[in-house]
Amino acid sequence: MATVNSTYIAFEGAHRVSHGSLVDAAIAAKRALDQQSGHMVLIFDAVSGEQIDLNLQGTIEDVLARLQSPASDAVPADDLSDEAPRTPGRPKLGVVPREVTLLPRHWDWLAGQSGGASVTLRKLVEKEMRASRKQDHARQLRDAAYRFMSAIAGNEVGFEEALRALFVANRIGFHATVQNWPDDIREHVQHLADQFFDADVSPSTS
Repeated sequence: MATVNSTYIAFEGAHRVSHGSLVDAAIAAKRALDQQSGHMVLIFDAVSGEQIDLNLQGTIEDVLARLQSPASDAVPADDLSDEAPRTPGRPKLGVVPREVTLLPRHWDWLAGQSGGASVTLRKLVEKEMRASRKQDHARQLRDAAYRFMSAIAGNEVGFEEALRALFVANRIGFHATVQNWPDDIREHVQHLADQFFDADVSPSTS
């Protein structure tokens, strides 16, 4: 979901027309669209690589007015559903009761743990979250490069080879494959990919 505090990058075809706020990207994209050059006009979250869909109909003032609409900050329906009744649990700690399905031997083991099943499960989840934090972060960086590449560079020569190099963390091969891509696309995709390569993770990150 787009937010006004993030950084966005707008492209007209292979040419970057904006890199800054959502307002900057929206104005640049609207102007590019109005020129009717025939090139695709795309907006991306510059960090996550996600493509952002904005309603660019009407005037620039219309576009900016929609950006300021409270609806643009609305919480997705799926998130609201998570705030369903919290009668059981510990609301002050933000604990949300949900169903967990385990095998009988798992329940038997949990029943014998100090603090009970809920406390033990929370400890196990926190431990796993800490252990996997580095890999999770690296995966997010890799996926950012993948999303951006897939949306804007799918027709570039060497696209498949670049994807393979990305997913095995082959920095040299990746840079060699994308070196002849349009300058603005190459610059941003290398920026995103290098953050993943610098994360120091094994090629098996998945």
